Amino acid sequence: MAASSKNLRRLPRRRRYAVVMAGGVGSRFWPWSRTERPKQMLALAAARSMLVETVERLGTLVDAANVLVVTNRRIGREVRRQLPSIPARNVLCEPAGRNTAPCIGWAAFEIHRRDPDGVMVVLPADHVVKPQGAFAADVRKALDVADRHRALVTFGIEPTFPATGYGYVRATRPFAKDPRALVVSRFCEKPSLARARRFLSNGGYYWNSGMFAWRADAILSAIERHLPRLATGLRRIDGARRRGRIPAAVLERRFPRLPSVSIDYGVMEKARNTLLVPASFEWSDIGSWSAVAELWPADGSGNRTRDPLIAIDAGANVVATRGKPVALLGVRGLIVVDAGDALLVCSRRDCERVREVVQEIGRRRWRRLS
Repeated sequence: MAASSKNLRRLPRRRRYAVVMAGGVGSRFWPWSRTERPKQMLALAAARSMLVETVERLGTLVDAANVLVVTNRRIGREVRRQLPSIPARNVLCEPAGRNTAPCIGWAAFEIHRRDPDGVMVVLPADHVVKPQGAFAADVRKALDVADRHRALVTFGIEPTFPATGYGYVRATRPFAKDPRALVVSRFCEKPSLARARRFLSNGGYYWNSGMFAWRADAILSAIERHLPRLATGLRRIDGARRRGRIPAAVLERRFPRLPSVSIDYGVMEKARNTLLVPASFEWSDIGSWSAVAELWPADGSGNRTRDPLIAIDAGANVVATRGKPVALLGVRGLIVVDAGDALLVCSRRDCERVREVVQEIGRRRWRRLS
């Protein structure tokens, strides 16, 4: 018989760790997002950067000394500047992006070395989550479930529309040993619109949030089993540690050789001990200018902006100009983004294609704009 959730022990705070993944580029947010100042460093949804908002959201759940941020070498200094409460040694700078499995694996090695019984929550640095209270309760629950059952726990988001830009997780059966979680039956890739509609009508499908909780030793064991080449590479890097630090030369030489693979594809889709905690908080990964604009004020014609705007016979536009007044006349469904040295104008229906602009900038070697 499953134990009552009221009788389950609470994980001590000293054993709680958080890993914030802050190494992405966010190319769909060009021209604001650049190599040296990617999406997570921008104040898109609030007055502070998304990175700062993510760390502050942890509140008293995790001590600052137990928060690790994995980012890329180019922005390591800016990450430390924005997060003065986080020890400098907790900012892990990748010399090359290798997707989420190497990122998480490196952080898990660091946590396991500090506390063999450490339990970690993994959070992308560029999501919008609210309210704080619901988020804190769900993280606490997921960490407890992960520790008690040595499970790999994912946070599932109840879908509100048939999204085709998110992966899905199927989970319908309650976990017999713990009433707080569901058993994951499968992970689903981003579906077609018709398939997404079937997911919603069938029920039991959740959006894959990309947020996880697990014991450090449990995820390391899973990487060892399902991604042995990655496990070997990470062990070699960690084994080169001297005086508590991994030499920069070792990282520079070995990290780029690690296999580039996501934790979802490399581990979660293959593991047998996966559980899902349904999220009670609101969530958005705001993956495009059109998506982030849904968080901004709208006028009577559906124009969304935080900047001075004159709109005449104009509706459903998105304007981001960092305070520069804009006049729109007779246009609909446009995105207008000014970065001072570059201007983006596109239709809202093409907002997912902004990364193509970034690719073209790379081909033309316009490094100043990349």
